This record gives sequence, structure tokens and C-alpha cells, in this order.
Amino acid sequence: MKPYLSIEQLTQRFPDGSGGQLTVFENATFGVEKGEFVVILGHSGCGKSTIMNILAGLADPTSGSVIMDGQEVKGPSLDRGVVFQNYSLLPWLTTLKNVTFGVRARHPDWTRAQIDEHATKFLAMVGLEGDVIHRKPSQLSGGMRQRVSIARAFANHPKLLLLDEPFGALDALTRGTIQDELLKIWGQMEQTVFMITHDIDEAILLADRILLMTNGPHARVAESVEITIPRPRNRTEIVEHPNYYAIRNHLVQFLGKRSKELAGQLATPGQPNAPETVRIDTTQTNDDPADTRPALKAVNS
Repeated sequence: MKPYLSIEQLTQRFPDGSGGQLTVFENATFGVEKGEFVVILGHSGCGKSTIMNILAGLADPTSGSVIMDGQEVKGPSLDRGVVFQNYSLLPWLTTLKNVTFGVRARHPDWTRAQIDEHATKFLAMVGLEGDVIHRKPSQLSGGMRQRVSIARAFANHPKLLLLDEPFGALDALTRGTIQDELLKIWGQMEQTVFMITHDIDEAILLADRILLMTNGPHARVAESVEITIPRPRNRTEIVEHPNYYAIRNHLVQFLGKRSKELAGQLATPGQPNAPETVRIDTTQTNDDPADTRPALKAVNS
């Protein structure tokens, strides 16, 4: 049975300016289950944002397909919400109207009062209440603007929420606060989320699984790392979990060394192109009682 979101043999090539083609990534094949929070990590140039644009319906792949809930993704849709790093708010509208704009399109049969009530509820979920919801984006801080973007995306109840480095431009304290609010709303709504980030600690805090990409060109999704830390998670307590640093060290090792070593390697003909599934759990023991290293299990999915 296929997962809720199925990415199959996705390849993207662009003209290289010399009459040839540049293969950014190829044969990307992975799935995302309904309600799952998946993060993708990789160096600049591996095609993460291009994959995101294809999932959003904002770009077409050179080959391959994206199937969501049994339907092929073709073009933008209210079923897919996107939160960008640069907020992407309409500057001439107030905070409230930036959210109601999408809600009205999703629920054309609702009254204005219903739309305002729905939008206000989601703004409150991200800590925006009172007079602030009547301010325009220019009157808000960067953190507030990103909260509006998140509220707007969740308020439309998309089948898939796409987050493209949504906290990259924020200071550490604001970033942490909004991460907590994102997790709170996601937990309440069982929202399916696909996120890009360059922050390893953020990825571990938020994700159910982390997809690791090799360096481009000819990048590929090489590993799918399960985050074996139970929810709910708290950033001040998660570092105390015995699996935290084992997982973190694996991610750092991949991005610092193996992503380059594996760059350009093609999948073996006739073999599955899906990433290798990696599960790291220090609470399990290795077969050799003298071996005290964290237990690591890798299986082809």
C-alpha cells in the first residue's frame, strides 16, 4: 500500500548554459505517511527547495511523479499550504485579513463572522491576540510575521503543509518560541508536514523522520533516519534523552563527510531507489556484550 504522499523516481534537470543539462537530483523516491512530520536535510545545491516547489505544484519535475491521497500533484492547490522563510504576507492587508483571505477561498459558503472567528482562533494559537491582529505586516516584528504565515497555513486545513526554512531569519529565542507553537498546533491537528531546514537540532526536535540528501549535482535521498525520541518533546529536556546525541552525531557525520563521499553515486540498476532506513537506539544493546557503541540498524525500505 502506498503512503499518503508518494514521491516516485523524481528527477530534475536544468540547462547548464553550455548546451547541455545539469542534473540537480535524480530518482528521488520516498513516502510520507498521513500525520507524519518529515524533515529533509542537505547541503545547498542538492535540490531541497526544488523538491519543495514540486510538492507545492509550483514547478514540474523533468521526470517522476508526486502522488498525494491517490491523486497526482499538478499545479498549486488549497490542499497544499506553504510557509516560506520570507513570510510572503500581503502588505496592504491587516494580520487578520491575511489569514481570512485564504479561509474565504477554502470556505466560500461561510459568513464573514464565521471566517473572522476561524482566523482569530488560529492567530490565537500562535500567540497573536487583541489589537495586534489589526496591524499590517510593516507594523509587526519578524517573529510576528512568521506567526501570521503559520496561522494562515494551518487555518486552511491543507492536506500537506510545506515549510521552507520558516525560522531561518529569526533570532534564537523567537525561533524557539515559534517551534513550540508549531509543535502544539501540529499535535492538535495531526497535520502532515514536510519541512526544509539547515538546523540539525531543530530537525531532531520537530521530526518523526529526517531524510538526508547527498551533495549535488546528481544528488539523491540516501537515508531516512527515524527519530527514536518520544513525544511530546521539549528543547530543554530532549538533550537528556539517551538517543539524542547518538542521532545528532550520525547526522553531523553524514552532512560533514558521507554526503560528499556519496555524491554522484547512482543507484544500483534493478535495486530500489528508496533511501536506506536508519534507526538509532542507544537503549538497545549490540550482539557483542563487549561492544558499548549505540545500536544502529539500517535496512533497505
